[in-house]
Amino acid sequence: QVQLVESGGGLVQAGDSLRLSCAASTRAFDNYVMGWFRQAPGKEREFVAGIMRHGDNPVYGDSVKGRFTIYRDNSKNTVSLQMNSLKLEDTAVYYCAGQHGLRVPRHWREYDYWGQGTQVTVSS
Repeated sequence: QVQLVESGGGLVQAGDSLRLSCAASTRAFDNYVMGWFRQAPGKEREFVAGIMRHGDNPVYGDSVKGRFTIYRDNSKNTVSLQMNSLKLEDTAVYYCAGQHGLRVPRHWREYDYWGQGTQVTVSS
């Protein structure tokens, strides 16, 4: 089992950048496919990005493609999300998630482990 703790959320202006980080408490971090999701009030949890065990084949949701970058450092047990050109509609609680698998799932139900979430608010 793995515990995930997100950090880096905050209040920014539209057009700004922000980096989220997720620290995992496990000695086998490279056994996990990792993902980032977000959930705005009244909306379903949305896939943002995912990455395979060794950092290859990043996958992105359509709404963030070209603006967000996911990467991981298995030596530090972290996965990060660099968010550039932030928009008002990026405002949400962002969650880090993990699962054992051979691909990056896009649906939140396929992830077994979740962090507590970190709030990102983009203002005009």
